[in-house]
Amino acid sequence: MTSEHRSRPPLANLETVCLVAHHGSFTAAAEASGLTHGAISRRVGAVENWLGCALFDRHGRGVSLTCDGQRFLGRIEYAFDVIDAAADQWHQARKAPAVRLSVVPSFAKLWLLERLQSLQAGQPFIDIQVTTEHRNADVSAGEVDIALRYGRGGWASVDSEPLLGETLYPVASPEVAQRLKGVSASEMLAMPLLHDSDLTGWRAWCGAQGVSLRPRARDRRFEDYTVVLAAAEAGLGIALARAPLAHDWIERSRLVRLSDFEVACPLQYHVVTAKREKRPEVLEVIARLHAAART
Repeated sequence: MTSEHRSRPPLANLETVCLVAHHGSFTAAAEASGLTHGAISRRVGAVENWLGCALFDRHGRGVSLTCDGQRFLGRIEYAFDVIDAAADQWHQARKAPAVRLSVVPSFAKLWLLERLQSLQAGQPFIDIQVTTEHRNADVSAGEVDIALRYGRGGWASVDSEPLLGETLYPVASPEVAQRLKGVSASEMLAMPLLHDSDLTGWRAWCGAQGVSLRPRARDRRFEDYTVVLAAAEAGLGIALARAPLAHDWIERSRLVRLSDFEVACPLQYHVVTAKREKRPEVLEVIARLHAAART
């Protein structure tokens, strides 16, 4: 069974009718669209001829919709809304998947950001939305999809897996390094120690050499590890280099290695997700993070 329809006018002509109705004159519609006054007039005329009725009353100040024009405009604008809604649904279905990732600022600056483009690239492209914060985002509550946490692992109510281990050795400015040249580990502790949230790394390094370490008033604590490195470069004390995390920073800085002795850090970065995470885009980002850490 077939039905015959009159050929429809181009959508551009129908859009022009809406534009003229909105602006109230052919001249204003022409200026808004970049078309000539004559092109606007021809497009509106073609629609009116197709309908067999006038859509606008012409007068000296511009144009106004006729009764037929008002009814027709309402139907056309509704039809355009339907088209736009269908397009929005299509775009939503086809847009790149997004994964929200929480990380402390120092890890973002020292490791993640320079790898972010390559982590997003590939098939499929994944929009990795990075949030930098010192607190632990609640992945189990859905605040983010992945959190990169620094610690010993084994956190309750989440799944975690090691991502990046670290090796520790002391560094300082050239001036401090010159003063400490040839001294023992215990003598080195006469200088202020620089650290971030706790002394775990320093305890591990000193303990491996038989030196007991307790908190001292002269030591300096900074919340962000990049500030720890900057303070060492400024000559404020001794910091622990966390390799490979700090490798590029140290290569670009004035920092000098003080000792060949190094130890594995008891803490490391972990990938943390909600329990039994199965979304393919989240699992793909985790796989890409591990691949980047291995290289």
